[in-house]
Amino acid sequence: MTSSIAIDLDLFVRILETTVSTSFVDQLCRKRKLKLRRGIYSLTVVVWLMIYQRLNSKRTLSSAVHFLVREAAHWRRSGNQRLVEGQISTRTGGYCRARLKMPKLVATDVCDHIFNQLQVLMLEQVPDLERPIFVIDGTTLRLQHRPELEKAFPAGRNQYGENHWPTMLLVAFHDVHTGLAMRPSWGPMYGERAIGEQELARDALQRLPGNAIVMADSDFGIFAFAEAVQRSERGMIFRLTVPRAHKILGGTGIRPGRRRKVKWVASRWDRKAHPDLAEGAWLGGWVVACPNPSRQGEMLFFFTTLDVKPKRILELYKRRWNIETDLRSLKRTVDLHEVTSKSQAMVEKEVLMAICAYNVVRAVQYLSASSAGLKPRQLSFSTAQDAVMAAWPYLQRAANAAEFRQEVQRLIMVVAQARLPERSVKRSYPRQIWGRGDHFPFRRSTRREVDQ
Repeated sequence: MTSSIAIDLDLFVRILETTVSTSFVDQLCRKRKLKLRRGIYSLTVVVWLMIYQRLNSKRTLSSAVHFLVREAAHWRRSGNQRLVEGQISTRTGGYCRARLKMPKLVATDVCDHIFNQLQVLMLEQVPDLERPIFVIDGTTLRLQHRPELEKAFPAGRNQYGENHWPTMLLVAFHDVHTGLAMRPSWGPMYGERAIGEQELARDALQRLPGNAIVMADSDFGIFAFAEAVQRSERGMIFRLTVPRAHKILGGTGIRPGRRRKVKWVASRWDRKAHPDLAEGAWLGGWVVACPNPSRQGEMLFFFTTLDVKPKRILELYKRRWNIETDLRSLKRTVDLHEVTSKSQAMVEKEVLMAICAYNVVRAVQYLSASSAGLKPRQLSFSTAQDAVMAAWPYLQRAANAAEFRQEVQRLIMVVAQARLPERSVKRSYPRQIWGRGDHFPFRRSTRREVDQ
Protein backbone atom coordinates (compact mmCIF):
# COMPACT_ATOMS: atom_id res chain seq x y z
CA MET A 1 0.00 0.00 0.00
CA THR A 2 1.39 3.37 -0.97
CA SER A 3 1.85 6.26 1.43
CA SER A 4 -1.02 8.23 -0.13
CA ILE A 5 -3.36 5.30 0.44
CA ALA A 6 -2.12 5.02 4.02
CA ILE A 7 -3.05 8.67 4.61
CA ASP A 8 -6.50 8.01 3.15
CA LEU A 9 -6.87 4.95 5.38
CA ASP A 10 -6.06 7.00 8.48
CA LEU A 11 -8.63 9.60 7.43
CA PHE A 12 -11.26 6.92 6.82
CA VAL A 13 -10.60 5.38 10.23
CA ARG A 14 -11.09 8.78 11.85
CA ILE A 15 -14.32 9.27 9.90
CA LEU A 16 -15.69 5.92 11.07
CA GLU A 17 -14.73 6.64 14.68
CA THR A 18 -15.93 10.25 14.89
CA THR A 19 -18.79 10.67 12.41
CA VAL A 20 -21.43 9.27 14.74
CA SER A 21 -19.49 9.46 17.99
CA THR A 22 -21.08 10.54 21.25
CA SER A 23 -19.23 13.87 21.15
CA PHE A 24 -20.44 14.59 17.60
CA VAL A 25 -24.06 13.79 18.48
CA ASP A 26 -23.84 15.92 21.65
CA GLN A 27 -22.50 18.81 19.61
CA LEU A 28 -25.28 18.28 17.07
CA CYS A 29 -27.96 18.33 19.76
CA ARG A 30 -26.58 21.53 21.26
CA LYS A 31 -26.56 23.12 17.82
CA ARG A 32 -30.17 22.11 17.17
CA LYS A 33 -31.21 22.77 20.81
CA LEU A 34 -32.38 19.19 21.23
CA LYS A 35 -32.63 17.24 24.47
CA LEU A 36 -29.89 14.64 24.94
CA ARG A 37 -30.91 11.03 25.57
CA ARG A 38 -28.58 9.00 27.78
CA GLY A 39 -30.32 5.62 27.96
CA ILE A 40 -29.25 2.41 26.29
CA TYR A 41 -30.68 3.57 23.01
CA SER A 42 -29.01 6.95 22.83
CA LEU A 43 -28.96 8.85 19.55
CA THR A 44 -25.47 7.53 18.82
CA VAL A 45 -26.54 3.91 19.28
CA VAL A 46 -29.76 4.38 17.31
CA VAL A 47 -27.97 5.90 14.31
CA TRP A 48 -25.40 3.11 14.17
CA LEU A 49 -28.07 0.42 14.56
CA MET A 50 -30.18 1.94 11.78
CA ILE A 51 -27.16 1.89 9.47
CA TYR A 52 -26.43 -1.70 10.51
CA GLN A 53 -30.07 -2.66 10.02
CA ARG A 54 -30.08 -1.22 6.49
CA LEU A 55 -26.94 -3.19 5.52
CA ASN A 56 -28.16 -6.42 7.14
CA SER A 57 -29.90 -8.83 4.78
CA LYS A 58 -32.96 -9.30 7.04
CA ARG A 59 -33.24 -5.60 7.94
CA THR A 60 -35.43 -6.31 10.96
CA LEU A 61 -35.52 -4.59 14.34
CA SER A 62 -34.74 -7.92 15.96
CA SER A 63 -31.49 -8.40 14.01
CA ALA A 64 -30.25 -4.97 15.13
CA VAL A 65 -31.18 -5.54 18.78
CA HIS A 66 -29.56 -8.98 18.90
CA PHE A 67 -26.41 -7.52 17.37
CA LEU A 68 -26.34 -4.86 20.07
CA VAL A 69 -26.84 -7.47 22.82
CA ARG A 70 -24.04 -9.64 21.46
CA GLU A 71 -21.57 -6.79 20.93
CA ALA A 72 -22.60 -4.55 23.85
CA ALA A 73 -19.47 -5.27 25.87
CA HIS A 74 -17.32 -4.03 22.99
CA TRP A 75 -19.38 -0.90 22.30
CA ARG A 76 -16.90 1.93 22.49
CA ARG A 77 -19.16 4.80 21.46
CA SER A 78 -21.35 4.96 24.56
CA GLY A 79 -20.64 5.49 28.24
CA ASN A 80 -23.87 3.79 29.37
CA GLN A 81 -23.08 1.31 32.14
CA ARG A 82 -25.92 -1.10 31.33
CA LEU A 83 -24.81 -1.15 27.71
CA VAL A 84 -21.20 -1.93 28.61
CA GLU A 85 -22.25 -4.64 31.09
CA GLY A 86 -24.62 -6.22 28.57
CA GLN A 87 -27.78 -5.76 30.66
CA ILE A 88 -30.05 -5.36 27.64
CA SER A 89 -33.39 -6.95 26.82
CA THR A 90 -33.76 -8.66 23.47
CA ARG A 91 -37.23 -7.18 23.02
CA THR A 92 -37.46 -4.68 20.20
CA GLY A 93 -39.85 -2.22 21.86
CA GLY A 94 -37.14 0.03 23.32
CA TYR A 95 -35.27 0.29 20.02
CA CYS A 96 -38.51 0.89 18.11
CA ARG A 97 -39.51 3.77 20.40
CA ALA A 98 -35.99 5.25 20.21
CA ARG A 99 -36.17 5.23 16.40
CA LEU A 100 -39.49 7.03 16.50
CA LYS A 101 -38.19 9.65 18.97
CA MET A 102 -34.99 10.37 17.02
CA PRO A 103 -35.44 13.84 15.46
CA LYS A 104 -35.32 13.98 11.68
CA LEU A 105 -32.86 16.88 11.99
CA VAL A 106 -30.32 14.50 13.52
CA ALA A 107 -30.68 12.06 10.62
CA THR A 108 -30.38 14.94 8.14
CA ASP A 109 -27.24 16.37 9.74
CA VAL A 110 -25.60 12.95 10.06
CA CYS A 111 -26.29 12.24 6.37
CA ASP A 112 -24.81 15.60 5.33
CA HIS A 113 -21.82 15.20 7.63
CA ILE A 114 -20.95 11.74 6.31
CA PHE A 115 -21.19 12.98 2.72
CA ASN A 116 -19.04 16.05 3.39
CA GLN A 117 -16.38 14.02 5.20
CA LEU A 118 -16.26 11.30 2.54
CA GLN A 119 -16.28 13.88 -0.25
CA VAL A 120 -12.93 15.13 1.07
CA LEU A 121 -11.62 11.57 1.21
CA MET A 122 -12.98 10.47 -2.17
CA LEU A 123 -12.36 13.63 -4.21
CA GLU A 124 -12.10 12.58 -7.86
CA GLN A 125 -11.54 15.17 -10.58
CA VAL A 126 -11.45 14.76 -14.33
CA PRO A 127 -7.83 15.52 -15.35
CA ASP A 128 -8.65 17.95 -18.16
CA LEU A 129 -11.43 19.68 -16.18
CA GLU A 130 -10.05 19.50 -12.61
CA ARG A 131 -13.59 19.46 -11.24
CA PRO A 132 -15.80 16.65 -9.92
CA ILE A 133 -18.79 15.59 -12.01
CA PHE A 134 -22.14 14.81 -10.39
CA VAL A 135 -24.97 13.18 -12.32
CA ILE A 136 -28.60 13.58 -11.29
CA ASP A 137 -31.61 11.38 -11.82
CA GLY A 138 -34.93 10.54 -10.22
CA THR A 139 -36.60 7.35 -9.05
CA THR A 140 -39.66 6.23 -7.11
CA LEU A 141 -40.04 4.40 -3.80
CA ARG A 142 -43.05 2.32 -2.85
CA LEU A 143 -44.48 2.99 0.61
CA GLN A 144 -46.89 1.19 2.92
CA HIS A 145 -50.64 1.62 2.49
CA ARG A 146 -51.27 3.80 5.56
CA PRO A 147 -53.55 6.84 5.92
CA GLU A 148 -50.69 9.20 6.84
CA LEU A 149 -48.54 8.04 3.92
CA GLU A 150 -51.49 8.10 1.51
CA LYS A 151 -52.06 11.74 2.42
CA ALA A 152 -48.37 12.75 2.18
CA PHE A 153 -47.51 10.65 -0.91
CA PRO A 154 -50.73 9.80 -2.78
CA ALA A 155 -50.89 6.77 -5.02
CA GLY A 156 -51.21 7.20 -8.76
CA ARG A 157 -53.99 6.07 -11.04
CA ASN A 158 -54.42 4.71 -14.54
CA GLN A 159 -57.26 3.73 -16.84
CA TYR A 160 -58.25 0.91 -14.47
CA GLY A 161 -58.55 3.08 -11.38
CA GLU A 162 -56.42 4.20 -8.43
CA ASN A 163 -53.26 2.36 -7.44
CA HIS A 164 -52.86 0.86 -4.00
CA TRP A 165 -49.37 1.85 -2.88
CA PRO A 166 -48.32 5.42 -1.99
CA THR A 167 -45.39 6.59 -4.13
CA MET A 168 -42.48 8.85 -3.19
CA LEU A 169 -40.52 10.64 -5.91
CA LEU A 170 -36.82 10.92 -5.03
CA VAL A 171 -34.09 12.87 -6.84
CA ALA A 172 -30.40 12.52 -5.99
CA PHE A 173 -26.94 13.64 -7.11
CA HIS A 174 -24.25 10.93 -7.38
CA ASP A 175 -20.53 11.32 -8.04
CA VAL A 176 -20.04 9.92 -11.52
CA HIS A 177 -16.68 8.29 -10.62
CA THR A 178 -17.05 7.06 -7.03
CA GLY A 179 -20.83 6.68 -6.76
CA LEU A 180 -20.95 8.74 -3.55
CA ALA A 181 -24.54 9.93 -3.00
CA MET A 182 -25.59 13.33 -1.73
CA ARG A 183 -28.64 13.74 0.51
CA PRO A 184 -31.60 13.46 -1.87
CA SER A 185 -34.72 15.58 -2.18
CA TRP A 186 -38.16 13.99 -2.28
CA GLY A 187 -41.84 14.76 -2.55
CA PRO A 188 -45.19 13.37 -3.73
CA MET A 189 -45.30 12.14 -7.29
CA TYR A 190 -49.09 12.26 -7.61
CA GLY A 191 -51.95 14.23 -6.15
CA GLU A 192 -52.70 17.93 -5.78
CA ARG A 193 -49.29 18.65 -4.21
CA ALA A 194 -47.32 16.64 -6.78
CA ILE A 195 -43.84 17.96 -7.45
CA GLY A 196 -41.68 17.37 -10.52
CA GLU A 197 -38.14 16.04 -10.80
CA GLN A 198 -36.82 19.39 -12.00
CA GLU A 199 -38.13 21.24 -8.94
CA LEU A 200 -36.66 18.63 -6.61
CA ALA A 201 -33.39 18.89 -8.54
CA ARG A 202 -33.27 22.66 -7.95
CA ASP A 203 -33.64 22.00 -4.22
CA ALA A 204 -30.89 19.37 -4.20
CA LEU A 205 -28.62 21.68 -6.23
CA GLN A 206 -28.13 23.89 -3.17
CA ARG A 207 -26.20 21.10 -1.39
CA LEU A 208 -23.89 20.29 -4.31
CA PRO A 209 -20.18 21.19 -4.01
CA GLY A 210 -19.55 24.64 -5.47
CA ASN A 211 -17.03 23.51 -8.10
CA ALA A 212 -19.07 20.54 -9.36
CA ILE A 213 -20.19 19.92 -12.93
CA VAL A 214 -23.81 18.84 -13.32
CA MET A 215 -24.62 16.11 -15.83
CA ALA A 216 -28.20 15.07 -16.70
CA ASP A 217 -30.34 13.51 -19.38
CA SER A 218 -33.02 15.25 -21.44
CA ASP A 219 -35.60 15.13 -18.61
CA PHE A 220 -33.52 17.78 -16.82
CA GLY A 221 -32.34 19.52 -19.99
CA ILE A 222 -34.86 22.35 -19.71
CA PHE A 223 -34.27 26.08 -19.40
CA ALA A 224 -35.48 26.47 -15.79
CA PHE A 225 -33.06 23.91 -14.34
CA ALA A 226 -30.18 24.97 -16.59
CA GLU A 227 -30.72 28.57 -15.48
CA ALA A 228 -30.61 27.49 -11.83
CA VAL A 229 -27.30 25.69 -12.45
CA GLN A 230 -25.88 28.78 -14.18
CA ARG A 231 -26.92 31.02 -11.27
CA SER A 232 -25.08 28.67 -8.91
CA GLU A 233 -21.95 29.19 -11.07
CA ARG A 234 -21.55 25.49 -11.82
CA GLY A 235 -20.79 23.87 -15.14
CA MET A 236 -23.23 21.62 -16.92
CA ILE A 237 -23.61 18.92 -19.58
CA PHE A 238 -27.28 18.39 -20.43
CA ARG A 239 -28.71 16.22 -23.15
CA LEU A 240 -31.37 17.99 -25.19
CA THR A 241 -34.38 16.63 -27.00
CA VAL A 242 -34.20 17.08 -30.76
CA PRO A 243 -37.01 19.70 -30.92
CA ARG A 244 -35.47 21.72 -28.09
CA ALA A 245 -32.03 21.60 -29.71
CA HIS A 246 -33.45 22.87 -33.03
CA LYS A 247 -35.31 25.61 -31.16
CA ILE A 248 -32.12 26.80 -29.46
CA LEU A 249 -30.25 26.68 -32.77
CA GLY A 250 -32.89 28.87 -34.33
CA GLY A 251 -34.05 26.24 -36.79
CA THR A 252 -30.66 25.90 -38.48
CA GLY A 253 -28.84 22.62 -38.64
CA ILE A 254 -25.47 21.61 -37.26
CA ARG A 255 -23.11 19.01 -38.66
CA PRO A 256 -22.33 15.84 -36.67
CA GLY A 257 -19.27 16.15 -34.45
CA ARG A 258 -19.55 19.94 -34.37
CA ARG A 259 -20.60 22.53 -31.82
CA ARG A 260 -22.06 26.01 -32.03
CA LYS A 261 -22.01 28.82 -29.51
CA VAL A 262 -25.56 29.85 -28.68
CA LYS A 263 -27.66 32.14 -26.54
CA TRP A 264 -30.47 30.12 -24.98
CA VAL A 265 -33.44 32.38 -24.22
CA ALA A 266 -36.49 31.29 -22.23
CA SER A 267 -39.57 30.68 -24.37
CA ARG A 268 -43.07 31.74 -23.40
CA TRP A 269 -43.79 28.13 -22.47
CA ASP A 270 -40.82 28.16 -20.10
CA ARG A 271 -42.10 31.34 -18.45
CA LYS A 272 -45.62 29.96 -18.18
CA ALA A 273 -44.40 26.78 -16.49
CA HIS A 274 -41.89 28.66 -14.30
CA PRO A 275 -43.19 32.14 -13.42
CA ASP A 276 -40.24 32.70 -11.07
CA LEU A 277 -37.80 33.04 -13.98
CA ALA A 278 -36.06 36.42 -14.01
CA GLU A 279 -37.02 38.86 -16.75
CA GLY A 280 -34.56 38.66 -19.63
CA ALA A 281 -32.94 35.46 -18.37
CA TRP A 282 -30.69 33.71 -20.87
CA LEU A 283 -27.91 31.13 -20.97
CA GLY A 284 -24.63 31.22 -22.82
CA GLY A 285 -22.97 28.01 -23.94
CA TRP A 286 -22.56 25.53 -26.78
CA VAL A 287 -24.94 23.15 -28.50
CA VAL A 288 -23.02 20.00 -29.42
CA ALA A 289 -24.13 17.42 -32.00
CA CYS A 290 -22.70 13.89 -31.86
CA PRO A 291 -23.70 10.69 -33.67
CA ASN A 292 -25.07 8.06 -31.30
CA PRO A 293 -22.41 5.30 -31.24
CA SER A 294 -24.96 2.65 -30.25
CA ARG A 295 -27.73 3.58 -32.71
CA GLN A 296 -26.86 4.15 -36.31
CA GLY A 297 -28.47 7.23 -37.81
CA GLU A 298 -29.45 8.82 -34.49
CA MET A 299 -28.06 12.21 -33.47
CA LEU A 300 -27.45 13.28 -29.86
CA PHE A 301 -27.63 16.95 -28.88
CA PHE A 302 -26.09 18.47 -25.74
CA PHE A 303 -26.01 21.87 -24.12
CA THR A 304 -22.85 22.62 -22.17
CA THR A 305 -21.04 25.56 -20.64
CA LEU A 306 -17.69 23.74 -20.86
CA ASP A 307 -15.26 24.76 -23.57
CA VAL A 308 -14.57 21.15 -24.52
CA LYS A 309 -14.50 19.39 -27.90
CA PRO A 310 -17.63 17.41 -28.93
CA LYS A 311 -15.81 14.09 -28.81
CA ARG A 312 -14.89 14.71 -25.18
CA ILE A 313 -18.46 15.75 -24.30
CA LEU A 314 -19.73 12.43 -25.68
CA GLU A 315 -17.09 10.51 -23.68
CA LEU A 316 -18.15 12.25 -20.48
CA TYR A 317 -21.85 11.76 -21.11
CA LYS A 318 -21.38 8.01 -21.54
CA ARG A 319 -20.74 7.89 -17.79
CA ARG A 320 -24.22 9.18 -17.05
CA TRP A 321 -25.37 5.56 -17.05
CA ASN A 322 -23.50 5.08 -13.76
CA ILE A 323 -26.34 6.63 -11.81
CA GLU A 324 -28.70 3.97 -13.14
CA THR A 325 -26.55 1.24 -11.56
CA ASP A 326 -26.16 3.38 -8.41
CA LEU A 327 -29.93 3.65 -8.01
CA ARG A 328 -30.21 -0.09 -8.59
CA SER A 329 -27.69 -0.69 -5.78
CA LEU A 330 -29.53 1.73 -3.51
CA LYS A 331 -32.97 0.27 -4.19
CA ARG A 332 -32.20 -3.43 -4.56
CA THR A 333 -28.96 -4.17 -2.71
CA VAL A 334 -29.62 -1.73 0.14
CA ASP A 335 -33.32 -2.62 -0.28
CA LEU A 336 -34.77 0.88 -0.41
CA HIS A 337 -37.23 0.16 -3.23
CA GLU A 338 -39.98 -0.59 -0.70
CA VAL A 339 -39.90 1.24 2.65
CA THR A 340 -41.84 -0.62 5.33
CA SER A 341 -42.14 2.20 7.89
CA LYS A 342 -45.67 3.34 8.66
CA SER A 343 -45.27 7.09 9.27
CA GLN A 344 -43.94 9.91 7.12
CA ALA A 345 -41.24 10.92 9.61
CA MET A 346 -39.98 7.35 9.93
CA VAL A 347 -39.97 6.85 6.16
CA GLU A 348 -37.82 9.96 5.70
CA LYS A 349 -35.39 8.86 8.44
CA GLU A 350 -35.11 5.43 6.81
CA VAL A 351 -34.21 7.05 3.48
CA LEU A 352 -31.52 9.19 5.12
CA MET A 353 -29.99 6.26 7.01
CA ALA A 354 -30.02 4.18 3.83
CA ILE A 355 -27.98 6.89 2.10
CA CYS A 356 -25.52 6.83 5.02
CA ALA A 357 -25.16 3.05 4.78
CA TYR A 358 -24.74 3.23 1.01
CA ASN A 359 -22.00 5.87 1.31
CA VAL A 360 -20.06 3.81 3.87
CA VAL A 361 -19.93 0.90 1.41
CA ARG A 362 -18.88 3.28 -1.40
CA ALA A 363 -16.05 4.60 0.77
CA VAL A 364 -14.78 1.06 1.38
CA GLN A 365 -14.95 0.41 -2.37
CA TYR A 366 -12.97 3.58 -3.09
CA LEU A 367 -10.13 2.75 -0.69
CA SER A 368 -10.03 -0.88 -1.82
CA ALA A 369 -9.83 0.14 -5.47
CA SER A 370 -7.11 2.71 -4.70
CA SER A 371 -5.03 0.11 -2.87
CA ALA A 372 -5.31 -2.30 -5.84
CA GLY A 373 -4.73 0.31 -8.57
CA LEU A 374 -8.31 -0.01 -9.84
CA LYS A 375 -11.25 2.32 -10.36
CA PRO A 376 -14.01 2.23 -7.72
CA ARG A 377 -16.63 1.07 -10.19
CA GLN A 378 -14.53 -1.96 -11.14
CA LEU A 379 -15.48 -3.53 -7.79
CA SER A 380 -18.79 -5.18 -6.92
CA PHE A 381 -21.04 -3.13 -4.64
CA SER A 382 -22.96 -6.14 -3.31
CA THR A 383 -19.74 -8.01 -2.48
CA ALA A 384 -18.39 -4.91 -0.74
CA GLN A 385 -21.58 -4.70 1.31
CA ASP A 386 -21.25 -8.37 2.34
CA ALA A 387 -17.64 -7.75 3.36
CA VAL A 388 -18.63 -4.70 5.44
CA MET A 389 -21.27 -6.71 7.26
CA ALA A 390 -18.82 -9.54 7.92
CA ALA A 391 -16.26 -7.08 9.33
CA TRP A 392 -18.74 -5.02 11.37
CA PRO A 393 -18.55 -7.18 14.58
CA TYR A 394 -14.77 -7.19 14.51
CA LEU A 395 -14.68 -3.40 14.12
CA GLN A 396 -16.90 -3.14 17.21
CA ARG A 397 -14.70 -5.52 19.21
CA ALA A 398 -11.44 -3.69 18.47
CA ALA A 399 -9.80 -2.93 21.82
CA ASN A 400 -7.76 0.06 20.63
CA ALA A 401 -7.16 2.33 17.65
CA ALA A 402 -4.36 0.15 16.28
CA GLU A 403 -6.56 -2.95 16.26
CA PHE A 404 -9.44 -1.00 14.71
CA ARG A 405 -7.13 0.25 11.96
CA GLN A 406 -5.90 -3.29 11.35
CA GLU A 407 -9.46 -4.56 10.91
CA VAL A 408 -10.25 -1.75 8.46
CA GLN A 409 -7.14 -2.59 6.46
CA ARG A 410 -8.14 -6.27 6.36
CA LEU A 411 -11.59 -5.25 5.13
CA ILE A 412 -10.07 -3.14 2.35
CA MET A 413 -7.86 -6.04 1.21
CA VAL A 414 -10.87 -8.37 1.01
CA VAL A 415 -13.02 -5.94 -0.99
CA ALA A 416 -10.13 -5.28 -3.40
CA GLN A 417 -10.53 -8.88 -4.63
CA ALA A 418 -14.18 -8.34 -5.64
CA ARG A 419 -13.35 -7.18 -9.14
CA LEU A 420 -16.16 -7.26 -11.67
CA PRO A 421 -15.54 -9.33 -14.82
CA GLU A 422 -14.66 -7.48 -18.00
CA ARG A 423 -16.67 -8.57 -21.02
CA SER A 424 -14.36 -9.53 -23.87
CA VAL A 425 -17.28 -10.04 -26.25
CA LYS A 426 -20.69 -8.48 -26.63
CA ARG A 427 -23.75 -10.02 -25.04
CA SER A 428 -25.30 -12.88 -26.95
CA TYR A 429 -28.72 -11.37 -26.27
CA PRO A 430 -29.87 -7.74 -25.99
CA ARG A 431 -30.49 -6.18 -22.57
CA GLN A 432 -34.23 -6.16 -21.98
CA ILE A 433 -36.64 -5.68 -19.11
CA TRP A 434 -38.22 -8.96 -18.14
CA GLY A 435 -41.94 -9.09 -17.54
CA ARG A 436 -43.38 -9.70 -14.09
CA GLY A 437 -45.42 -12.73 -15.18
CA ASP A 438 -49.15 -13.27 -15.22
CA HIS A 439 -51.34 -13.04 -12.16
CA PHE A 440 -53.33 -15.99 -10.90
CA PRO A 441 -56.78 -16.08 -12.54
CA PHE A 442 -59.79 -14.90 -10.59
CA ARG A 443 -61.92 -17.63 -9.05
CA ARG A 444 -65.02 -18.21 -11.12
CA SER A 445 -68.35 -19.06 -9.57
CA THR A 446 -69.76 -22.51 -10.34
CA ARG A 447 -73.29 -23.08 -11.63
CA ARG A 448 -74.39 -24.39 -8.23
CA GLU A 449 -73.16 -21.23 -6.44
CA VAL A 450 -74.96 -19.07 -9.02
CA ASP A 451 -78.23 -20.93 -8.54
CA GLN A 452 -78.04 -20.62 -4.77
